[in-house]
Amino acid sequence: MRRPKDWFRQAELDLEAARDNQRTGHFEWACFLAQQAAEKAAKALHEAAGTEAWGNSAAALLAGLEGVPPELVDLGRALDKHYIPTRYPNTHPQGAPGDLYTAREAERALADAEVIVEHVGSRLSST
Repeated sequence: MRRPKDWFRQAELDLEAARDNQRTGHFEWACFLAQQAAEKAAKALHEAAGTEAWGNSAAALLAGLEGVPPELVDLGRALDKHYIPTRYPNTHPQGAPGDLYTAREAERALADAEVIVEHVGSRLSST
């Protein structure tokens, strides 16, 4: 059974959690959750299209869909850079991710995810 609305709802919830983490200064989690929102939004489109959606790369998931502008795939690429380093200290020369991510990075990640989620929402509402 396909569940695009559930995938999209979770994308919206992840985006909301990203905003909450940005407000409280947990910029690494804001970036990670922004990536998660984009990934789950892309999976919602795959569900709606009846195509398989494997993996965690928002860019690859978006690139595998018809009608997705290249600019959105580029936003997915930027967000995918937050998938692992936001959570694991050994992906950085030193320091915990929570001490390394900035408000500006979180702001950018949220803006990128919002564009993707809005695009997906408009496509899902037209089906």
